Amino acid sequence: MSESAWGDSSAPATVSPPSGRPLQQVAIYLFNRSWQALLVLWAAFTLSFVILYALPSDPVSIMLNQSGEQTTVNQQQVAALRAEYHLDEPLIVQYGIALSRAVQLDFGRSIQSGEPVSKSLAQALPATAGLAFLALAIALLVGTSVALAAYLTRWNWLRGVLLGLPALSVSLPTFWVGLLLLQGFSFSLHWFPAMGNQGFVSLILPALTLAIPTAAVIAQVLARSLASAGQQPFAEALMAKGLGPRRLLFVHLLHNAAVPVLSLSGVIVGNLLAGSVVTETVFSREGIGRLAQGAVSAQDIPVVQGIVVLAAAIFISVNLIVDLIYPLLDPRMADAGARAGR
Repeated sequence: MSESAWGDSSAPATVSPPSGRPLQQVAIYLFNRSWQALLVLWAAFTLSFVILYALPSDPVSIMLNQSGEQTTVNQQQVAALRAEYHLDEPLIVQYGIALSRAVQLDFGRSIQSGEPVSKSLAQALPATAGLAFLALAIALLVGTSVALAAYLTRWNWLRGVLLGLPALSVSLPTFWVGLLLLQGFSFSLHWFPAMGNQGFVSLILPALTLAIPTAAVIAQVLARSLASAGQQPFAEALMAKGLGPRRLLFVHLLHNAAVPVLSLSGVIVGNLLAGSVVTETVFSREGIGRLAQGAVSAQDIPVVQGIVVLAAAIFISVNLIVDLIYPLLDPRMADAGARAGR
């Protein structure tokens, strides 16, 4: 990044909205973002529908086999269940029914439990949200601390160790990390419960399992961004004037170096959602992950589609929030957003 991009090298850049930007351009930009979000939701719903219906198995047969009632249920009962879930209709008709319901935020009833999908999601979401928020908080604290320590240390060997930790951590499989934490802190030391949703204490090990790879990504990106910003001419000029490295870091560099990390927010949230499936299975926790795992195994199409749309909606919302925050960190982003709306 050139010196002109950072503004006046003698003082931190001030954030101010661009002047003279027509309100119409903002409206067009928001409209474009809205229909793009709807397009992503439709694509996620349609893709999940096609994949699930392409599977050779029959969800009604899976449900009856799991319940152990396959010897007592006759063909009339099977036909009645298939008619209840519209599985006897042509594929295009099933898609149209499912899509029209989804538009009204109605994903039908679970083939496994018979409960409304919205109720199942509402019951499972708080546990997963709590786990994800705690994991994200730990990841931000650890990842940022590692990156800052690597930038500030004067010992090259320590900097090398700190910068090597993220590469090692990001390569560790989530389930393996979870099993190690279970063995060490639950089965050996008995500090934390091994499974279940038993209050805040039961969240710690699953949150650490999710936080380790996420913290590694944050540390890698932030450390590279800080190193690049510290080599810019304006930073060298400020240090030549006698500004200390800590003041340079926290006043002039950190908020600019945070932009690449912020742009990864969608990826981080996606990794947390994907990792929750493995983590909640390893720790036998109730949540969206366990619900998704059970729904996919049973080919519970309404539940899977509800989870896919929910995950896509969360991903889209996070990215929209990021787009709105960008101009606060870098005013040039606001001009780019306005041009995109033309």
